[in-house]
Amino acid sequence: MAKLSLNDIGGELKGKKVLMRVDFNVPLDENREITSDKRIRAAVPSIKFVIENGGRLILMSHMGRPKGEKKKEFSLDVAAKKLSEIIGKEVKFASDCIGDEAKKTVDSLSDGDVALLENLRFYKEETDNDPEFSKKLAELGDIYVNDAFGTAHRAHASTEGVTKYMKKCAAGFLMEKELKYIGDTLENAEKPFVAILGGAKVSDKITVIENLLDKVSEIIIGGGMAYTFLKAKGREIGNSLCEDDKINVAKEILKKAIDKDVYIFLPIDHIVAKEFKEDAVAKEVIRDGIEEGWQGLDIGPMTIKKFTNVIKDAKTIIWNGPMGVFEFEQFARGTMEVGKAIAESNAVSIVGGGDSVAALKKLGLTDKMTHVSTGGGASLEMMEGKTLPGVAALTDK
Repeated sequence: MAKLSLNDIGGELKGKKVLMRVDFNVPLDENREITSDKRIRAAVPSIKFVIENGGRLILMSHMGRPKGEKKKEFSLDVAAKKLSEIIGKEVKFASDCIGDEAKKTVDSLSDGDVALLENLRFYKEETDNDPEFSKKLAELGDIYVNDAFGTAHRAHASTEGVTKYMKKCAAGFLMEKELKYIGDTLENAEKPFVAILGGAKVSDKITVIENLLDKVSEIIIGGGMAYTFLKAKGREIGNSLCEDDKINVAKEILKKAIDKDVYIFLPIDHIVAKEFKEDAVAKEVIRDGIEEGWQGLDIGPMTIKKFTNVIKDAKTIIWNGPMGVFEFEQFARGTMEVGKAIAESNAVSIVGGGDSVAALKKLGLTDKMTHVSTGGGASLEMMEGKTLPGVAALTDK
C-alpha cells in the first residue's frame, strides 16, 4: 500500500500548519513523572523534519482512558515539557484540543514552532469518530501527518475522521517504518520464514496463524496457547491453560498446516508447577508427563534446543508473544533463550506485541532486532492481514 510520506511533501511544509497525530500515551508514576519517554522519542525524527522544513507543527495525542471527561491526571502537559527537553526547543501547550484555546495557540506559531494540543480523549467524540469533532481538528491545520502507528488500527476522529477534511494526508517516518517492516516483510519475506507465536490465548492469534500459513515456512508455538494445540493432538496437559472451545479450531489449523506444507513446532517438554506464582515449586516434565493438578508455565530445555535450532536457520523471523510466564524469574528461561536466539541469528527479525517487547527490554536485546514495533494491537492486526483504518485513510501516492 503506497502512501504519501513526509519525504514526499518536505518541500511544501514551509509556512504551513502541519497537524500531526503522535502517540504520547506515556506511562506515569504517582507523581505524574514520565517513567518511559520511548514513545515521545519515537516521533522525534518526524517532528524535527517538519521543524527544519519550516512547518508550523501542531501535535495531537491521547493519554490514558479519561472516557470523555477532562481529568487533570491525564493531561498531556507533562509530555509537552518532556518533548521540549528532548528537542531543546519550546513546545507550546494548548489547554484544549479544539475551540478558542487551541486556535489561539496555533495562531501564535511561527515557522519552525511546535505546539501540543490537550488530550484528544477528553472528548468522547474522538473515539466515536464524530464528523463535527473531526472537522474542528482539521480546521487547525493545512496538512495532516499520522505518525501514531499504535493507534492506526482504530478509526478515531484524529486517525481517520480528520483525513476526510484535509487534502494531503501523509505517513510520518515512524508509521512508514512500521508499514515497511511489517507489511512489506509479510508479503516479500526471504525464506525460511519462521513465525514465533506465544501468549495465553489461541483466540487472540487464530486470524494471525491463518494468514501466516500462506506466507511462512514454519510456525513455533509456545506460551499458554500451546496447550490448546497439544490437547487437540491428544496430549495430557494437566491443569495447563486451555481454551476447550477452541480445540476444534486448533485441529483445523494443524490440518491446514499439513495441507500447506508448513511445519508447526509445539513444546516437547515443560516447566510445570501446581500454583501460578513466583515461588511455586516447579519441575521439568516431558511430553505427556503433565499430571492432574500441575500446569505448564514455561517450555523445557529440550523444547528450547528444538526451537533455537529452527531459529538459527531462518532468514526472516516474526515474533509475537512470550514462551512462558516470563514475569516470574523461574518461568522466564524459554522466552529469554528464544529472544537471544533471534538476536544472534542473521535473519531479518520483527518483534511485535507488548510482552515480547518487554522481554527484549529485560534482556537488553532491543537494539539487536531489525525492527521492534511500537504498536501491539496494530502490528497484530497487520499480521492478520487486515487493512488498518488509520493507514487506509492516508493519501495514495
